[in-house]
Order: sequence, then C-alpha cells, then structure tokens
Amino acid sequence: MTKSIKNSSWQFIDDQGTFIIANPQRLSRLYFPLCNEPGLISGITPDLHGDIKTGQNSFLLQPVSEFDLHNLKSKRDFWLYIERSGAFSLATPGQEDTSLEAGFLYHKMTRKIAKVHLETEITNFVPVSGEPVELMMVTVKNMSRKKLAITPTCAVPVYGRSADNLRDHRQVTSLLHRILVSRSAVTVTPTMSFDERGHKLNKISYVVQACTGAGALPVGAFPTVEEFIGEGGDLSQPGSMLHHLPPTAQNGATRAGKEAMGALQFASAILQPGKQLSYVVIMGITADPKDTKRWLKKFGSLEKFTQALKANQDYWRERLSQITFDTDNKKFNNWTKWVMLQPILRKIYGNSFLPDHDYGRGGRGWRDLWQDLLALILIHPGEARSSLVNNFAGVRIDGTNATIIGHRPGEFVADRNNITRVWMDHGTWPYLTLELYLHQTGDFEILLEEIFYFRDPQLMRAKHRDTAWTPQYGVQLKTKKGEVYWGSIIEHILVQHLVQFFNVGEHNHIRLEGADWNDGLDMAKERGESVAFTALYAGNMMKIAELLELFGQRKQISTISLAHELLILLDTINNSSHYNVISEKHKILDHYFAAVTPVISGKKKDVPIAALVKDLRAKAQWLHNHINENERLNIKGGASLYNGYYNNDGLRVEGEHSKGLRMTLPGQVFPIMGNVAQDEQIPQIFASIKKYLQDKDLGGFRLNTNFHELQLNLGRAFSFSYGDKENGAFFNHMCVMLAYSLYARGFAREGYEVLSSIYHMAADTARSKIYPGIPEYFNSAGRGMYHYLTGSASWFIATLLEEVFGVKGHFGDLLLNPKFSLAQINELGQISLTTTFAEKRIKVVYTNVRNLEYNKYSIQAITINGKKIDFRFIGKAAALISRSALLKHAAKKINHIEVILE
Repeated sequence: MTKSIKNSSWQFIDDQGTFIIANPQRLSRLYFPLCNEPGLISGITPDLHGDIKTGQNSFLLQPVSEFDLHNLKSKRDFWLYIERSGAFSLATPGQEDTSLEAGFLYHKMTRKIAKVHLETEITNFVPVSGEPVELMMVTVKNMSRKKLAITPTCAVPVYGRSADNLRDHRQVTSLLHRILVSRSAVTVTPTMSFDERGHKLNKISYVVQACTGAGALPVGAFPTVEEFIGEGGDLSQPGSMLHHLPPTAQNGATRAGKEAMGALQFASAILQPGKQLSYVVIMGITADPKDTKRWLKKFGSLEKFTQALKANQDYWRERLSQITFDTDNKKFNNWTKWVMLQPILRKIYGNSFLPDHDYGRGGRGWRDLWQDLLALILIHPGEARSSLVNNFAGVRIDGTNATIIGHRPGEFVADRNNITRVWMDHGTWPYLTLELYLHQTGDFEILLEEIFYFRDPQLMRAKHRDTAWTPQYGVQLKTKKGEVYWGSIIEHILVQHLVQFFNVGEHNHIRLEGADWNDGLDMAKERGESVAFTALYAGNMMKIAELLELFGQRKQISTISLAHELLILLDTINNSSHYNVISEKHKILDHYFAAVTPVISGKKKDVPIAALVKDLRAKAQWLHNHINENERLNIKGGASLYNGYYNNDGLRVEGEHSKGLRMTLPGQVFPIMGNVAQDEQIPQIFASIKKYLQDKDLGGFRLNTNFHELQLNLGRAFSFSYGDKENGAFFNHMCVMLAYSLYARGFAREGYEVLSSIYHMAADTARSKIYPGIPEYFNSAGRGMYHYLTGSASWFIATLLEEVFGVKGHFGDLLLNPKFSLAQINELGQISLTTTFAEKRIKVVYTNVRNLEYNKYSIQAITINGKKIDFRFIGKAAALISRSALLKHAAKKINHIEVILE
C-alpha cells in the first residue's frame, strides 16, 4: 500500500497533481480541504483532526481553528483492539513512519504500526455526486507471519450544532440532543436550536454510519462520549477501548441530553498473515431521515466506495484540466493545478471554514465576488456572464457597495450594523473583471445590460444613515415615483469611478475612508488618503474612455443613456471643472449626493460618447499629472518610489523617516498597474522594491518596511508583529499584482523574478510547511499562512496565462504576446499551454528557435492545425488573430496553434 518517499517535502507522482509526503504529522498545522460543490465542506489533517459542516449552524465535528489542531482530542478516529497487544488508535501516529498521498480531491494516510506488524490506510473524500457526507475507508493489513485477532471500532465525536454554541451554552445545547442507535448508524437530532437566529425547531440530523468492506453492519455502539471514554478517560485514552468493553447500546437504543459519540463497533475478526480487511465510515448531515439508507446503499462496501472515489478523482481532474501549463519545470506544472483549484474552493468555502480562516460565517466579500470570477472568465466566459451582471446589483448610487453577500446569485443583504464601513478600493475591481470578460468575448452588449442599484440605510458613502429605511422598503434604489430604478452596467461603472474622483482629501487624492485593499489601514477615516488606489482609479478611467470609444465605433452609436443626475459629475461637459480646487470638488460631490438621496428622479439623458470620453480622459490625465508631480519621491542614494498614503494627521506615510525609510508595496504596484508611472521610472521603482522590500534570504517581497512603531493614525496593521499579516508579511495577492503589472508594462524579467519568488517560497516545504498551492501570505520564517482561500490564486493564473504565456483576448480576438523566460522552455526551445478561447479548446505551442529572451525575439509564423494563417502585428512579439479566423480553422477537439519565434 505504501510508496517510497525520499524526504518530508511533497513530491508529485504523476502529471495530475497527485503528491506524496513522508511523515506529514511532523509538520504542525497542516490541513487539507475536502468538499463538494453542493456544500459539504471539511478540513482534515494527517491525524484526522479538522471538522465537517454544511454551514455556520450545522457542524458534525466540533469547529476548529488552527490552534485547535494540536490542542483538541476531538477528531475522526478508528480504534483496533488487538488480542494480547491492546488498543491502538489508527488516527494517532506515534514515532512510526507514515505517508500521505493526496490528490483531487482525496486524502489517504498510510501508517505502519511496527509493534504489531500492521499497516493501515485511511482514505477520506467528499463525493462529487452531491451527498452531504464525508466518506472514510479504513484498511488494515497484517504484515506479520501470525494471525491477529482484532476488534475494530470507528469513533467520531458528534458535535451536532452551530459553531456559535462553542461559547454560547455548550453544555445546555447538549441537553437538546436526541440520539438513536440503528443497525448501521448513530444519528443525532437535536430537538431545537437557539442562538442569534432565535429559538427554532430543528430538523437537521448528524449521522455516523459504518459497515465492513463486504457490507456487514456493526454489532453495537457507544452512543455518548461518557459511555465511550468512561469515568476518568478521554478521547485519546477511552476506557471502552483500553479495557476492551462490549458496546453499551444496540439497534433501537436511545439517549438524550448527552454529548454524542458515533462509536460503532464491528464483530471481532481474525486477520490472517498478508491479508487485509476494510471498513467504510459515512459521516453526514441531513434533514431527510431516509438519507441514511440511501447513503449505505450507495457507498456501503469496498467496491462502492472505490467507484465513488474514482468518480471523484475523474471529476476534479477534468475540472482542473481546463487550463494546463507545460514548462520545463514539471513540478511547477503540477503545482499550478492546485492553484487552479483555489478559486473553486473559495467559491465553496467563502472566506471561512478552514482552520486558519476562523472568522466570518462562510460568506465572501465584495472583492472576492469579482476576483473569483477571473478564473471562470478565462475558462468559460459565457458561464460567467450572468454572475457578472448580477454582481453589479450590489453597487449603491453613491459609488459604494453592499458588504453582506447573500447565498443566491445577485443577492445582497442590508447592513443593519451601526458601525458602518466603506472600502475606498471597491469601485476598481468590477471594471477590471468586466474588462477581462470583454476581452475574452467581445460582448459589448453587456455594457447596456440593465440592473438595479443596491439601497439600504447607508447614504452618501456612509456619512449619513436613513433612519426611515425599513426592510419592507427593500434593497433596491427607487425613483421619486416609487419605481425600482434600473441603470446600465456602464452606468454603474461610471458611478463607481466618477464619485471617487471628487471624493478627495486635503491633498486632492481619494479619501482612504474605512480602508483600501489593505484592511489593516482602518484608522484614518477622517484625513487619510490612498494615493495608491487613486492611481488605479486613474488607470481605469483612461481605459474606460478607450472602451467607450471602441464601443461607439463597433456598434455605430454616438450616445449613451445615463441617469440625469450623473451629468453633475461629468463636469467638463458643463465646463465647470476646477480640479485643483478641493472645495469645488466637494461642492460637486455634495450636489450629486443631494440629487440622488434618498431617491433618484428616474430621468435619463443621452450623453454623447465623444463628450463622455473627453471628460474621462481629462480626469484621468489630471490624476496622472497630480500624482507624478506630488508623490514621486527621490530618496538619498538614488532610490525612487511613490508615496502611497496620507495618515489621519494629514501626513505623508512613505519616504525617509528618523526610524528608517518607510515604503509600502501597494504604493508602488498601483502607479505601475494604472500606467501612472512612466516606462523610464519603472526600473528605478523596482530597484527600490528590491532594496527595501525583498528579503535577501527567502527571496520574497514584503508588503511594507518595518515602521518600528504603532500607527494609530493609519491602521491596526502596524500593531501586528512585523512580518505577519498586513504588517510586512510576504502578502501574495499584492506580490502577484506586482508581477502582473510588471509583465503588462513589458518588464518581463522583473515580473518573472516576483512570480517565481512566490512559487519557490511555496515549494520550499521545509519552510512553507504547506501542501501545494498559494497561501494568503508567508510570515517572516517563510511559513505559509491562511492556505487555499486567497484571491491571489486567480491573479496568479491570470498572470501566467495572459502575461507569461501571452494568450489573451483583445475585445473578442485572440492576442498572442508571450513574455516567458528562457528558464521556462524545454530542451526543444518550446513552451506550451492548453486553454479555452471562443469556446474552442486550443493548445498554443511556442518554439523559440534561437533561445532568445523576451524583447529579443519576434513572431515569424503562426499555424492553426497545420495551416498557416494571417495575423496582425501589434509590436514585434505580439500577434492578433481575429475571432473569425480562429473559428474558421479551429474545428478539432483540441486545436493546435504553433507559433515560431526568432
């Protein structure tokens, strides 16, 4: 059952992302996700810790945080009592060797118990067929020359209630438990629940069910923790196991008011030398009492378990083969498959429900909605369209957005919290996602698609609260006539950007408000400003102008219908621009807020596209000039950087300081991404990033330098220990965006250094101590933190696909603009990827004939399925293939596009 493993770092054993690792239990805090898309979500560790749940209010196993993984004794377990040798927990390795094999999406632990010459294998997964169960197969093999007399018992403590009850009536809520022992299961059905949702009759049952690999059922149970552990015992030393006690309950037995235990004992068996026995454990959550019979019928044997496991592997492998990368580094190619999985995991888990993510209640945030769509748009943009449109329903007419995301597409919930908060960066992400969609599809019609605006008590960017608002009013903006107002997608985009142009602080940059992308900058609401995101808004506005111009040309239209009130913010049309005068900007913004609060007129006006484009370009160019004139800093020694922030005292945050130079990574990333930094400035900025933010040992790039003191006039981030979280950690989201920005601006060598630093830190298991993938950040020791649920995964895949491999859309056409490094090509000078474009599967193979670096090679020829095609040059290394030409020649299941570079 075991495979040879050379060391304790993970190693891939195929080209499907399957990896093995020796003795994973010796790395603390490891965990692995198990889930299906209907919503059974689990986390599992090498010693079977973790939890199983369908949501915040329905946990089968006790909810755990990262600290609990080594602190709690409550976990999945399976015990063997071996005659003349005693009791052994198969989930609790001692000093003996173990190994883990994990793939998409299963977890298999193998352990050798030398004392009794036994080898065990425990495999867990959640079936993709949708049942709310986690399945576990336990196989024991006799490696000795003597027969063994064994008594097996599965042992799963059943928490069976809301996570809130951990610190809210834990003992009292156990009194609600009603426990039924059947022939195959222990079922726990609390009579009711009471928590912040109120007192409710409960219909949810928590089930632990088991059978042998041949389908035989248990002979009895220990249905409560008390009966299982005995007086003075605990879950690691249960009296019933240590003393080889008979089951305390049989079919039909009931218990009430106790902590439940899914401990099912099987008949004793003789395990012959060289032979093995298997047992299936089903752990599920359901509101349908008939489900237990269905589960046992579907999964209740070795054969059925194996079939379900294969279906599980096939499904995930197919799902994750939509984009595959083939570089000279096979380990990297496999690693990217796990990165591809992460946006899917975040859609399922939200930002909660894994041990590091011990906050929230399973929902996603505003940025998550948009950034998690990136990967879907790259693969199946048609499937992303409805989500894209629905997401705009969360935009308020004041440019802010809903912060509580519902479970259904386009569902946003009113925030009744008296402590309101606004993130000033939120208006940038919808456009960036929409832009990617437009490039992939050329679907300009989406710009005129109409959707309503979100409405709740927050008004005027949370400066005012509508005390008259009630839930009965609804969460949709209404007109003066009481009708729901609908505006186009492009109107929503304009609202988000135009409002922010006027929403400035005393240095004429956009106000920081509650925070920007860095949630830790949350203490500068009154006077704080984000130069960093002012730069991104500027870049967006310039691109929106270009988009509108092209839209008008392609659709042969000259006007766009917009809300009448929006003309207040299109001040160049009214010849009333006073951009240098902050008070005038505030007057315009106040005028607009007054016009759209508490309702909107409902009147619309046809605005000339040419005038709209002119207005946006004027605003964007003014912002570009303003930032470059006031925030580009030249430091002693020749360093150059941008100041990214002003604090709540109105003081510049970055630059030279008595406690050492202060610099943030976002302050440099967004001037590059927003095209504010000029090409000749970028090498100097990157040199400063390397000098002040790159760790010389680990190679990664920190979020900021060490400020050496609290910043109570800026944010809580600087109260964290330096090198953790938002205070100087290697924050991968920002690092990926740095790489993306450098590649996009043509600085491929620098982009490659940043992108590869993330991979090398993740793949250094001795330091990262995580399974394959990208964590939210690495701490100062190089340890990966908050694994799996991070938006950096979508950005990493987008950067690799669109910038490194240079396969991207250009308003519906296919643009090939490769920027790979020589280190990434194979011995034949080739690098390739497989993806989907225009609903066609394509494999793009680049052949670098003379092994030239980026900026040295040019595209010489392109063929599709062996036929040479015409293309249009966009620079010497970029070629545009029309969508019609691609569809004409791409008639195969996988269409080969070969590109010759010389």
